[in-house]
Amino acid sequence: MKEYIDLRSDTVTQPTQEMREAMFRAVVGDDIMGEDPTVRELETLSADILGKEDALFVTSGTLGNQIAVMALTNRGEEVIVGDTSHIFNLEVGALAALSQVQTRPIEVPMGTYDIERMEALIQEEGIQRAKTSLICVENTNNLNAGFVVPLENINAVCALGRKHNIPVHLDGARIFNAEVASKVPVKEIVQEVDTVMFALTKGLGSPFGAMLAGNKDFIKKARWIKQRLGGGFRQAGFLAAPGIVALKTMMPQMEIDHQNAQVLGKGLSAIDGLKVDTTRIHTNIVTGSVEGLPITIDGFLTKLMDAGIKAKRISNTSFRMVTHLGIEEQHIKETLRVVEQIISNL
Repeated sequence: MKEYIDLRSDTVTQPTQEMREAMFRAVVGDDIMGEDPTVRELETLSADILGKEDALFVTSGTLGNQIAVMALTNRGEEVIVGDTSHIFNLEVGALAALSQVQTRPIEVPMGTYDIERMEALIQEEGIQRAKTSLICVENTNNLNAGFVVPLENINAVCALGRKHNIPVHLDGARIFNAEVASKVPVKEIVQEVDTVMFALTKGLGSPFGAMLAGNKDFIKKARWIKQRLGGGFRQAGFLAAPGIVALKTMMPQMEIDHQNAQVLGKGLSAIDGLKVDTTRIHTNIVTGSVEGLPITIDGFLTKLMDAGIKAKRISNTSFRMVTHLGIEEQHIKETLRVVEQIISNL
């Protein structure tokens, strides 16, 4: 089988040997009955890291986000979401299908929320209005970019939520990338939000799952909703064990991922004709455009694939490359060599 340099996402990683050994050794029990000690260890560890009262192990970030919305809203209410957010764009319309809420999108240029604009979008309860009952923010933010939301901006959103008695849910799928980039501890980043989800399967490199955290009453309700949706686990410690390893060992890897992204981005930006704005590289995600070159985005990605490199199409002219566990210096050098060759041959 041909080996590829896979830069499509940080979800394509292979578990480390330590993760594999932890899965093999995991002590398990029936999690629905609350008897899986490894799952409970992961939930307790996650809650402690985030500074929240409790946490819940779920299959995916999408499930974690949707459970949060279902727990915090009622049918027919309204949710403010970022217009480029995952929960709005990439969760198969689940806000409407599962919670039966409508969305009120807000622009989030370069990962910053306009507080005055957000307050103007809030709908008070009225005979002809859908009451705003939840604000969903995202950090890192912006579809296919990975912008770090400034701490003061998140806290301002939360202050607005408290002013109007509206809870704030944070989609923190890559929140640990935000910690690495900002040098702000994740506990401080999420301190003011009511609920938060993070993925174990992205920069943390675990093969399965996500965590949802909040106060004990919220997690009790979230656990019940998870069961209703068919998300209950039995002997899930095998799946939870690599998540524990990830939380304890993978932060240094994310530092490397960010450094590699900077090298990749700067190298791509130096290739004549390729458009790469290095100021947009906050974390481990690099975006570029072939606009103005005599090649389509599909043609460009096909040539990359033929040369053994996988990247993701994100628009009619642009692509993204994501650095992660398994992407090393030689992979960056080879990617730059291939891209430069493709463009020079046009």
